[in-house]
Amino acid sequence: MRTIAVAMAKGGVGKTTTAVSLAGGLAALGQRVLLVDCDTQDQVVKFLGVKPPYGLAEFLTESTDAGVSLSRNDAVFRARENLWVLAGGIRLVELKHWLGEQPREVRQSVLKQKLAPRPGSIDFMIFDCAPGWDVLSVNILMAATEVLCPVALQGPSLAGLKTFFRYLHSAQKLNPELRLKYILPTLFDRRTRHSQEIMTQLGRHFARQLCPPVHYTVRLCEAPFHGRTIFEYDRSSLAAQDYDLLVRRVLNDANQTPPDA
Repeated sequence: MRTIAVAMAKGGVGKTTTAVSLAGGLAALGQRVLLVDCDTQDQVVKFLGVKPPYGLAEFLTESTDAGVSLSRNDAVFRARENLWVLAGGIRLVELKHWLGEQPREVRQSVLKQKLAPRPGSIDFMIFDCAPGWDVLSVNILMAATEVLCPVALQGPSLAGLKTFFRYLHSAQKLNPELRLKYILPTLFDRRTRHSQEIMTQLGRHFARQLCPPVHYTVRLCEAPFHGRTIFEYDRSSLAAQDYDLLVRRVLNDANQTPPDA
């Protein structure tokens, strides 16, 4: 099983779009995927058009907000064929408090321990991470071995990347297996010089990790309102073609050694 954290310190760079598109694309190709929403905004289920009754908070604490005990399996929701979801949402605020109350020696590894699936049951576990750095963020990077970092080709995007690298290096001290595997340029607009300039800088510093960019298209904005992945909404769109390249690169990298961050 491969564990991939879709993470970036800055918001608005396409993390959820990327996590949902990657998970949906892998599932459509027959890979068994668990998509974990680690953001209080609960965007993953909205993007997929589903309404799970429980989510990540209930999965880890094994109880509901009413204090009712439940099996962890009750929180895992089947969103598509081969695609299961652990929803995020506002209860993650309480979950962070709960994590902070755990014994210090296990506090940072609760997620890794409790999310360990049965051998052979899952091919990919993908985390849609919130921006920022807290006890849940640390847990995610302890559970993951690969990082996919979306970088918007707009505004001061490289500043957000530098901030994220500080988080990543701190996490790697605790989890030596964690590697920056992919840099995914998003919101690419070929009409602007700025997009091209940032692409050039990324290529200069991250030649091995750099993926082909995802173009900005209206179809990417429309798909979540219909509760569909970009592949389901418009398979022929430029954005779907871009994300298909990412999906196939991730699959083709399955047997390769991750590059050093």
